Amino acid sequence: MKRSCLHQPPGAGEGTKLSQEYWESEELEMQLLIEGIYRKYGYDFRNYAKASLKRRIKQHLAKSNLDNISQLTHDILHHLSSFEKLLLDFSVSVTEMFRDPAFYLALREQVLPSFRKTPFIKVWHAGCATGEEVYSMAILLREEGLYERTQIYATDFNEVVLKKGRAGVYPISRIKSYTANYQKAGGRNSFADYYTARYDSVLMDRSLKKNIVFADHNLVTDWVFGEMDIIFCRNVLIYFDRKLQNRVFELFRESLKPGGVLCLGSKESVRFSDCSGFFEDLVGQQKIYRKKG
Repeated sequence: MKRSCLHQPPGAGEGTKLSQEYWESEELEMQLLIEGIYRKYGYDFRNYAKASLKRRIKQHLAKSNLDNISQLTHDILHHLSSFEKLLLDFSVSVTEMFRDPAFYLALREQVLPSFRKTPFIKVWHAGCATGEEVYSMAILLREEGLYERTQIYATDFNEVVLKKGRAGVYPISRIKSYTANYQKAGGRNSFADYYTARYDSVLMDRSLKKNIVFADHNLVTDWVFGEMDIIFCRNVLIYFDRKLQNRVFELFRESLKPGGVLCLGSKESVRFSDCSGFFEDLVGQQKIYRKKG
C-alpha cells in the first residue's frame, strides 16, 4: 500500500529523532518543489502560506499515483500536463454565486449608490477563479442600473479557470443554493432570468458577458492594473504570508483611484498591513474599505 510522505510517519508524536528528521526532510522536499516550479515555469509560490500549500499538496497526492513530494517534483518538472494539474489544485479557491449574501446586500445598499453619477466605472476581480463572483457582480450592477457604463476585469494566473469563467457554464446542481444566496442579497428579479438551463448545466446569459474581460494576471509577480473604482480580492489573501499580503495591498493601493473601494473576504483585513493608513472603513463588518482621497 502506497503512503504519502505527508502522512504521519513511524514514531510521530513520540519525540524521536527519527520523527524530527522525517519532518525536516518533508519541509525540504516542499521547498525543492516550490523552487522547482518557480525556476521551471515562473510561477512563484514561495510566499504562499506554508500550511495552505501543504494541504493542497496533500490533496493532490491523495488523488495521484505518486508516493511522495519528491516523486511529484520529478513528475511536474518532466511533464507539463502534470504541472498543469497541480497548478489547478493550487489556484482553485472555494467560490459560489453571491457567496456571503450580506456582503452583496451591503454593496447594493451602501456602496453602489455612490457610483450613480460616475460616468464610467472600472471594476477588477483579482483572483477571480472560475468566475462566479464576477457574474454575481454583473447581475448586481445590472439591477442597480450601472452595468452599461461599467467595465469588469476578471483576472487569475491560471488559464484553465479563466476559460471556465469565460464560458460561464456551471453545474445545475448548484443553482438551488445560488438562488437562495441571490434572494438573500436583495435580488430584484427571478434568478432564472440570468441563465439558460441545458441538461445538467446552466449557461450564464450572454448579455452579462459583454462588459467582462477575463485576463491573465498574477498577484505575486505582476503589478498595477489600471485605475480602478472597485477592486474585489475575496478569500485569496488568506493563502499568502504577511510579506506577500503587503505586496498585494500595495498593488491595490496603486491600482485604485482616490476614493476607490477595496472588497476583501470575511477573514481578511487591510488593518495591520503596511498600507493600513491609506484605507478607511466603508462597511467594516463586511471588510469593505475606501482608499483615502
